[in-house]
Amino acid sequence: MDILLEIDPVILALMATLFTWGVTAMGSSMVFFFKTLNKKILNLMLGFAAGVMIAASFWSLLKPAIEMSETNGGIGWIPALTGFLAGGAFLFIIDRTLPHLHLGLARDKAEGIKTTWNRSILLVLAITLHNIPEGLAVGVAFGALANNPDMGVLTGALALAIGIGLQNFPEGAAVSIPLRREGFTRRKAFNYGQLSGAVEPIAGVVGAYLVTVMTPILPYALSFAAGAMIFVVAEELIPESQTGDGTDLSTIGVMLGFAVMMVLDVALG
Repeated sequence: MDILLEIDPVILALMATLFTWGVTAMGSSMVFFFKTLNKKILNLMLGFAAGVMIAASFWSLLKPAIEMSETNGGIGWIPALTGFLAGGAFLFIIDRTLPHLHLGLARDKAEGIKTTWNRSILLVLAITLHNIPEGLAVGVAFGALANNPDMGVLTGALALAIGIGLQNFPEGAAVSIPLRREGFTRRKAFNYGQLSGAVEPIAGVVGAYLVTVMTPILPYALSFAAGAMIFVVAEELIPESQTGDGTDLSTIGVMLGFAVMMVLDVALG
């Protein structure tokens, strides 16, 4: 694994986010085998994704940001708080600005700036919003290697990429199969489902590049990604997982997702 430390962190971030995108595509391919997805299973999947993102926000992002700031002689909670709130505010602005529509809602329930874009585009944009902070988080984690090419930092970034990949599989299925129910063909539902993950490599490369050229912002960048992910969890994943029947399963999913990501980060990072 030492050879990975010799690779440019931006390239590593690209490779890792291509992996997470690929897992999204694998999950989206479930639409070729299933036409519908039981709501209880969907709630479990969404809960699991939320749990992974909550755990990753602390163990992989906020905790390292605090430790890094304290190691450099700063006050640990200042960059953590500043970056965290800035990340949430950034996603809030995007959520209010970018036109999008959540699965199962009527066209007139679209959020963001009013537009004449068709329903399918609005649905995909809503799904894409989920993946921006995930790609950013992975990119920033690998970008940290530019300042500290340490095996612990590398394994922590790998744990985060694996965790995001794990939750991307059910998330991909949770996207493509409902799109099929919306009337999309299987191929179109798959294409839109996997395409929603294409933003992860873009966000990952941008995040990694920024922290490699501006090292002092790393604690803020890590916290920014955490805030963006928690916003998505609170705004989208948990509310969607608590609709219909099987809300107990969504809670179980959150617990399992958190536990899996925590073990991954502690064991590998």
